[in-house]
Amino acid sequence: MATDHGQRLQQTASEVARMRAAIGADAQTRAWTQALKNWQAHRLARTHADLLAEPRHGAAARFFLQDLYGAKDFSQRDAELARLVPMLVRLLPEPALATIADAIEMDALSERLDLAMATLLRESDPLAIDEPAYADAYRRAGSRRDRERQIELIGAIGQSLDRLVRHPMLGRLLKAMGGPARVAGLSQMHEFLVRGFEAFRAIGGASGFLARLEARERAILEALYAGARAGWSEQAAGLASSAGPPSSA
Repeated sequence: MATDHGQRLQQTASEVARMRAAIGADAQTRAWTQALKNWQAHRLARTHADLLAEPRHGAAARFFLQDLYGAKDFSQRDAELARLVPMLVRLLPEPALATIADAIEMDALSERLDLAMATLLRESDPLAIDEPAYADAYRRAGSRRDRERQIELIGAIGQSLDRLVRHPMLGRLLKAMGGPARVAGLSQMHEFLVRGFEAFRAIGGASGFLARLEARERAILEALYAGARAGWSEQAAGLASSAGPPSSA
């Protein structure tokens, strides 16, 4: 049975919008969730500092670490997406629609895990997060399969974008959608799509970039589920520094 990517996109977009509305309605939950996202954003920036600094890979790294999984307020983008889904379903080819559905699935999964972790972390006082507290909450919130799915989605989204940017018609279509999107008040969601497309088009082959990104995140997952409480983020940064020259793939 074929997957209905439009329906999957609609369901996951509704799910993430509901979660963010619930988080926003409670001041303590909002504060802890934002503190967690800020902590994770700094950790990701340290782990992947070399990718962010590389001219070839920097835009793609920023797209993953800031647009797909970052500490920014995505509420406006969520609201726009709910309105944009019918247009996307009508205009975009199935592979592009599947990629966006994967991106929003990752968004929803990450938000669900962040909320579970923030709920555990708020048991402590004051509003502070360190490696041991993060490691303990990481293991208790969600499941290992959920964490593995996060990393799988990184690869799936990246590989899909890498294929999609080779189709010039899609780039022209996204550009043509810019005017109508602005008129309809959908500029943030349109800019998100364009940033992802442009970032991967600039790489010219993303397999090496994705392998480096995934390897570090899997190393952290393994360390945390092996019981590490401190030093695990530095270990991932060490993996980055010992990885050798950037791949040309």
